[in-house]
Amino acid sequence: MKASKIAYKPVGLALGAAGGAVAGVAFKQVWKRLGHDDDAPSATDEDRGWREILLAAALQGAVFAAVKAAIDRSGAVAVKRLTGAWPT
Repeated sequence: MKASKIAYKPVGLALGAAGGAVAGVAFKQVWKRLGHDDDAPSATDEDRGWREILLAAALQGAVFAAVKAAIDRSGAVAVKRLTGAWPT
């Protein structure tokens, strides 16, 4: 196993945990700015319609995916700078 891959494992785990928290906060801010309630609807919220529930789910997925990609990429770049090799 390459040193860069070994070095990236703990970094990737820590960044992944932090990324989940960042993505949650980012999604709440985006949801508020779209003019919705403070909390996004749950799939089982009977007071919300299909449209709002599916919009919230799609938006949440997009925000989490974008944050995860940005954090994963940043971590890989940091490992390359430290070790000289891209983690694969």
